[in-house]
Amino acid sequence: MSSRNALGQFLRARREQVRPEDSGLPVQGRRRVAGLRREEVAVLAGVSTDYYVRLEQGRERHPSAQVLDALAGALGLEHEAIGHLHALARPTPAKRRPAPRRERVSPTLLRMMDGWPDNPAVVLGRCLTVLAHNALGEALFSGHRYSADLVRLVFLDPDAREFYPDWDRVAVNVVAALRAAAGADQDDPQLVEVVGELSVKSEVFRKLWARHDIRQKTHETKRFRHPLVGELTLEYESLAVNGAPGQQLVIYQAEPGSASAESLRLLGSLAASRADDR
Repeated sequence: MSSRNALGQFLRARREQVRPEDSGLPVQGRRRVAGLRREEVAVLAGVSTDYYVRLEQGRERHPSAQVLDALAGALGLEHEAIGHLHALARPTPAKRRPAPRRERVSPTLLRMMDGWPDNPAVVLGRCLTVLAHNALGEALFSGHRYSADLVRLVFLDPDAREFYPDWDRVAVNVVAALRAAAGADQDDPQLVEVVGELSVKSEVFRKLWARHDIRQKTHETKRFRHPLVGELTLEYESLAVNGAPGQQLVIYQAEPGSASAESLRLLGSLAASRADDR
């Protein structure tokens, strides 16, 4: 996973996902490339084709903010992807990378999570590994080979498609969230390890990673098919942990009075009974 010419890789991946008709361009005859041609992006962005080709090939590395915004408009990028585009074009100076340190969760945050017995809560690291959870958060994801790693759970766990009824959507979102969490630092050793392993073991992951989708975990409704309590429809909010850059606190809840709320209470009771038996 090379970061040399990361800007060009991103531009090419994104233009391949834009249909000409969505950009108001006529579609005539058979097209040899997926998405937009380079010259079409150039026209939409108001730059020369030669200049755009140099951007994709990495021969031009210093586009202005105005050019980047024009390219974002031509490619139909959303807010987070626009920010990522600017970050790729303005990389921070290379520094000696410090030795990797174990990601630790604040004891205060752990106590706070334990005070939410009715809401599953987990803390995710920069590569979406589960760093901590409360009792109900542990119960929600327990019983899988990769319960402590949400990316590997989705793509490598044999139970993933059963656990996530909307697996296709979950797969797209988790890869986009992984890219958003990594930001422009594509050489992070942990990220390189995760992407390398999954690219070898999962064709779906490899194709989704090549799309360069960028989408942070913020809030969403997600369905689960839990082995103990059955179907659960939960909403979640994802909050950045300001005291620990790269960490996210994810809190789930069921709609009050719903069947999912009752199932969540049952799951909590089962988890408490198991804890008492230990």
